[in-house]
Amino acid sequence: MKRKQHGHVVITGAAGFLGSHLCRFLLDRGEQVTGLDNLSTGRRTNLEELMSRPGFKLVDADVSVSIPVEGPIGAVVHLACPGSPVAFLKRIPIETLRVGSAGTLNALELAKAHGARFLLASSSEVYGDPQVHPQDENYRGNVDPIGPRAVYDEAKRFSEAATAAFRRHFDLDTTIIRPFNVYGPGMWPDDGRVVAAFCGAALRGEALQLHGDGKQTRSMCYVDDFITGLVAVLDSGEPGPFNIGSEDEITMRELAEQIMQAAAGGGEIKFLPAREQDVTVRRPDITRARRLLGWQPTTPLSVGIARTIEWMRPRVQRA
Repeated sequence: MKRKQHGHVVITGAAGFLGSHLCRFLLDRGEQVTGLDNLSTGRRTNLEELMSRPGFKLVDADVSVSIPVEGPIGAVVHLACPGSPVAFLKRIPIETLRVGSAGTLNALELAKAHGARFLLASSSEVYGDPQVHPQDENYRGNVDPIGPRAVYDEAKRFSEAATAAFRRHFDLDTTIIRPFNVYGPGMWPDDGRVVAAFCGAALRGEALQLHGDGKQTRSMCYVDDFITGLVAVLDSGEPGPFNIGSEDEITMRELAEQIMQAAAGGGEIKFLPAREQDVTVRRPDITRARRLLGWQPTTPLSVGIARTIEWMRPRVQRA
């Protein structure tokens, strides 16, 4: 697919795990990038090497309140949203709802004002605990709107509805991606997501905490593969939604065992009570992305885990 140059790209949530990787990727290919983040979950450290690069600017802003960026703007990528269960379940649940609603509307209004391409990073969580497996983009999901994970799930569902409404009502050039369990370097040990938690525990020689029987499945997508998928969607002009993830499914127990082996630190698995309404299976059907974008992930899990551990090892003690 021929690459489309956007010129000036605005990225919300730029200091987060995914945002920092995307900023770097777009700068490397010659785009001007303005990142926004209020650092509620993102880290300025993630962008430290980019701060002196020509074409990059970081704005300290809460996108739920306003987005103080001037044009011209070629594309807006809305990534802002707490991705860690530690954040959206326990620490900032109301802020999670706010960034998915008011934050998304503000980002859409910015794109509309400048006639920019708009990409929403939604989530595979819109499928809930799926009754269809694997999940394709036509599946409408099985989400409890008042369940324990509802603040995140419904924030993403609202953001999709808002994006679709702007496309229909204003003819805005929008698209939607649904990431599936992205991991890799740049994910800090205290992040709270499963790969980070397992890697951090294994490197510290602690027990890896596994909720339930460990038979729950996920499909882990290495961050470099994910970023190329996101950019392929951004450049394509396609409206989506697109599942962006790996079709290689693994149980949580198998993942824990693989990470312990890769960390070479011994350790053991500690089984804890199952979480309420935990998702039992998760695997994307990426036929649409493969057919329309020519995209599919290429990094084996063993390679991605090794790279993640190598990056995380010197950072465990000061996480």
